[in-house]
Amino acid sequence: MTWLTWRQLRAQAVTVFGALVGLAVALAVTGPRLAHLADIAGDDFLNLAGANRADSWTYDVGCVVVLALPAVIGMFWGAPLVARELEAGTHQLVWQQSVTRTRWLATKLALTGLAAMVAAAAAGLAMTWWCGPVDQAVSATHGGAGPLSTARMTPVVFDARGVVAIGYAAFAFALGVTVGAFVRRTVPAMAVTLALFVAVQIAVPLTVRTHLVPPRRDTVTITPSSLEGFRGTGPPSGGGHIDALIVALDHPGAWLLSARTIGADGRVVTNLSSTLAVCLPPPDGRPSPERAEAYRRTCDAEIAKHGYRQRFTYEPAGHYWPLQGAETGLFLTLAAALAGLSLWRIRRLS
Repeated sequence: MTWLTWRQLRAQAVTVFGALVGLAVALAVTGPRLAHLADIAGDDFLNLAGANRADSWTYDVGCVVVLALPAVIGMFWGAPLVARELEAGTHQLVWQQSVTRTRWLATKLALTGLAAMVAAAAAGLAMTWWCGPVDQAVSATHGGAGPLSTARMTPVVFDARGVVAIGYAAFAFALGVTVGAFVRRTVPAMAVTLALFVAVQIAVPLTVRTHLVPPRRDTVTITPSSLEGFRGTGPPSGGGHIDALIVALDHPGAWLLSARTIGADGRVVTNLSSTLAVCLPPPDGRPSPERAEAYRRTCDAEIAKHGYRQRFTYEPAGHYWPLQGAETGLFLTLAAALAGLSLWRIRRLS
């Protein structure tokens, strides 16, 4: 069974691992230079690295590879594993031999699933190593401009680093096998696997991830130095309004989940325009620097008068590895459950 499983997998495995070797070479060539730049550039490191075309290209391609790899494994390794056999009828030949259908599928699940997790681990950990100087710079400061300044806690970047890709690959593979066992057609099974995996990848950061490790909540006084601006439209004469205050979160590298302005009574303020009309843009468009400064001082005084504060809900940078571990465990558990479901299904096929 081991030999047969390898013969059926080798073409897909060579393609995937060949692509990973190419990525590893690119990371190995550019990684030391990036680390050296971090040592000599100081606070300008993120801006300089982001402006370098080779670094930006390597970063983008590496993230795409890590993010796409589980979906590729689910579609091209998982979905055809059973569906192709059922579609072609070759499963009948195997099941008439001395190998039971349970052993047949269990061997395929174990060997191919292990290869999938090894591939995902290699890609995720290689990108984590390469991005080490970037992540350290973002965690130490509020970053600069461009994609390299994105904190690794944010959803898309989180999925492209660390060990969580191992869980994603195992889940995608088991999902593909299970879908194939039920759909029994290769191409439809591949399409359904991709759709379901993408849906889960979108839903988990929005609905599940923040419950794996409870986020922190801080309430801070709004000061002139922390107030970055306003979200709203138009001058007072044009019926403008303020939707929200934009206040800096003094936790570099954090994943900001929500920010609400609250009053002295602790309640969320829903109508800022009625109390902060003086903070709206002046009706004459671009005022002189002196008038702009006067508007700013008046606005700051009005905010202090009402005792407005900002309530943040966020996942700090220190929650990165606990979240990685918890989410990896979640997806490995789901993969094990799907593997059990596929074994149950295969025993009941005629």
